[in-house]
Amino acid sequence: MKVSDFDYELPPERIAAHPAEPRDAARLLVHRRGADTSEHRRVRELTEVLEPGDLLVVNDTRVRSARLLGRRASGGAVELLLVDRDAAGRWRSLVKPAGRLRPGERLELEGGALVARLLERARTADGGLAPEWWLELEGDGDPEQLVERHGHMPLPPYILRARGSQPDSPEDRERYQTVYAREPGAVAAPTAGLHFTPELLAALEARGVARASVTLHVGLGTFQALAVEDTDAHRMHSERYELSPETARAVAQTRARGGRVVAVGTTSVRVLESCADDEGRLRPGRGDTALFLVPGARFRVVDALLTNFHLPKSTLLMLVSAFAGRERVLRLYAEAILRGYRFYSYGDAQLYLP
Repeated sequence: MKVSDFDYELPPERIAAHPAEPRDAARLLVHRRGADTSEHRRVRELTEVLEPGDLLVVNDTRVRSARLLGRRASGGAVELLLVDRDAAGRWRSLVKPAGRLRPGERLELEGGALVARLLERARTADGGLAPEWWLELEGDGDPEQLVERHGHMPLPPYILRARGSQPDSPEDRERYQTVYAREPGAVAAPTAGLHFTPELLAALEARGVARASVTLHVGLGTFQALAVEDTDAHRMHSERYELSPETARAVAQTRARGGRVVAVGTTSVRVLESCADDEGRLRPGRGDTALFLVPGARFRVVDALLTNFHLPKSTLLMLVSAFAGRERVLRLYAEAILRGYRFYSYGDAQLYLP
């Protein structure tokens, strides 16, 4: 398919700059695919929409405070975005300005709380220079804890306060994180999960809706524009995941009793569908997934999908279109725009039911 097939016009005022208050007050467009009918609710009303015996599968990744500001020895400003950390403790990081830096150079970060020592430029698959650097972080204490204490939330570029002298706020440090976030490693939040409160999760449990977790550390590819027009030519970014035996059992038990597997977010979908065999049985484990789902893909595990409204021409919108149909999804997006729904990370949500 063509990437342009997934384009739509979004008025700038429809981009949410702040989250709903409280979290579960966000609007929810509920669409039943079989009947092709929709209703307009609030996220807190999931207790009236989901059924006893359903299983919510959430992504428990935790967003690192991965954005670090600092200076070179010459006094020039630098900005780092920590992408991931390898087994040797080295960090792969986007650094601006990347091209002017040299191996061995030391960068003072966050007023001296951390120092980055540049090791080498990362390489692309074909051996070219990548935009990232490999580096070591030094400081008085555990680097992971220092990053969490002194770093800033890596908010998406369309949230304008992510730029300049105020890169994030106390609101962002709390709200750009799910209430069940557990495993640090993401550079972006699994945004469908931002709508849940402890009270809503408890109410769903009381209704008989179970919950299981997967982990997928959202990477930089979430915000990267596709550089091709033919979707077959796109090379999907890979992201680290883990699927536990407990979650695999919970999915199997749900399916055996006729319940629905409800994926919370496209990241949960990617883990579940990456680990499924042709019969829909899940293989627990950990690894990297580069699964790219476009219309025509077969979903072997996921029955229902809770997700936010995504950017035009993005792989996330393509995944949702694979699940519910491109023309239907774009029609619902147009309806949501007319009804004043808020879009993107801090925006409202959709629930696609069978």
